[in-house]
Formats: sequence, C-alpha cells, structure tokens
Amino acid sequence: MLENIASPTRQLLQHPYALHSPTTPGRTRTKGMKLIVGSPGTWSSMALRVSQCVFAAASLCTMATAFGNSNYSAFAYMITTLILQLSWSLVLACVDIFSIRNKKDIHNRALVTIIVLGDWITAVLVFTGASASASVTILFTRDVNFCRVYSQLACGQFVLSIVLAFILWLLDAASSFSGFWLLVSFL
Repeated sequence: MLENIASPTRQLLQHPYALHSPTTPGRTRTKGMKLIVGSPGTWSSMALRVSQCVFAAASLCTMATAFGNSNYSAFAYMITTLILQLSWSLVLACVDIFSIRNKKDIHNRALVTIIVLGDWITAVLVFTGASASASVTILFTRDVNFCRVYSQLACGQFVLSIVLAFILWLLDAASSFSGFWLLVSFL
C-alpha cells in the first residue's frame, strides 16, 4: 500500500512523530538529539516564547502604569527583570521563527547551553522580582494597611502585575526544563 503513495507522504507515514519533529522533510536533526517538546527551533518553543513575551509585556505595562511604583525598590527591580525577560523571549522567539521558516536545525551543544543558561538566569530573576514585589504588596495590603489609608496607591495593579509575573515564571520554568532536558540528551 505504501508503494502507491508519493515519496514525501510515505516518509511522513513511516515516521510516527514526523508532524511534530524537526526531522520533517527538508530538516536534519543533530546526531544523538532527542525529540523534546519546547526545544529551540520548534513550534512549541515558539509558542512558549510568544506567551512569555505577552505575559512579560502585560505585567510590565501593569506595573509601570501603577501609581507609586517608583517609590519602592522591589517594584523597580521587578520592572527591570521584566524588561530583561521580554528582551530575551523576543530574541528567542525570532530565532525560533527563523529556524521554522528556513527549516534550519539549531540544535547544537553551544547554542542550547547558552539558551538554557539564559532561561535559568531569567527565570530566577523573574521569580525573585515577583516574590519581592509580592512581599511588599502583602505588607501594604495586610500588615500596615497602606492601601486603605492611601487610596491613590494602585494596590490592585500591583497584585495583577505580580500574578502575571508568576504566570510568566511558570512559562519560563517550562522552557528552562525542556532546554535542560535537551542539553542532558547531548550527554
């Protein structure tokens, strides 16, 4: 039955993961590489990176437009880490788009190592920024009641920005772990 089907279609039918792998016709995979969801140069990686950009931009805009954010160093630190995360995710989304569009395999040890290290660094920075901002916000809302006393303080925006930053951190952790898993497959 497979003899009557055209060559590219036959190759797709014979390879069980062909529709989701970087080994579709026109691509070659590095020897020893494992097929991992979220690895650089795949559709899942691009979806993760675009989602990271969206959540970083949303959290950044929410925190930057909140009244009183410049008075507290935890909020300034979170804004800085969100800018770094947005830049990192945007660059890697462009790399993924380039790789997918030109059917290039970007799975080599040096590039994957740089991506994994960058992902882990940005994930730690975003987590520390969100945690520091969350602690200041809890202090304002529950302990000293700044939000009730100073109604012009945008505590609702602080909370929303922090929730978006933690969702961003979860997405960043997912891409970090998939990259780490890919890096381990080189060994």
